[in-house]
Amino acid sequence: MVGSGTIAALVVVSVTLSLPCFLYGAWLMIVSDPITWRILKRHLVVVGLGLLLTTVPLVGWMIPKFWSQYTGLAVVHAFLGVQAYAFFLLAATGIVRILRAKWASTEFRQADDFDLDALDDSTQDLGHWRARLRIGVVGYTVLWLLAYVTGVARYVSKYTDILG
Repeated sequence: MVGSGTIAALVVVSVTLSLPCFLYGAWLMIVSDPITWRILKRHLVVVGLGLLLTTVPLVGWMIPKFWSQYTGLAVVHAFLGVQAYAFFLLAATGIVRILRAKWASTEFRQADDFDLDALDDSTQDLGHWRARLRIGVVGYTVLWLLAYVTGVARYVSKYTDILG
């Protein structure tokens, strides 16, 4: 049987591997102006991989273990993680509206690359949804980093002899 320490180490590795995905995805959304369809697709692929590397261990191991570990650091870690996922949902609302606008447009439905500003029409304000996307990306990234640091601190304090 695989021990808790081994599983915890695998979780740390998986979540750590998601870090470059989130940083690159956030960087794409923050520095790209204009945001094009190609940039948004690349962002979604990279962040999707990061979410897979983080969410599978979260659902499969972290959440079930949390209910038996009510420590201060565990609560802080969980709080930061929940807040990060709330910002993810905010970003997702922007992405959904942008995707809807693309699919509703006969001009852009088959287009491979275009400035997302070109999707704007009089019936919807996509600038608002792109702003939600950017705010969600920044919020998720910052809170995810804080949750990651507290998670690593929990791992070190619980599963290693570094702190004596």
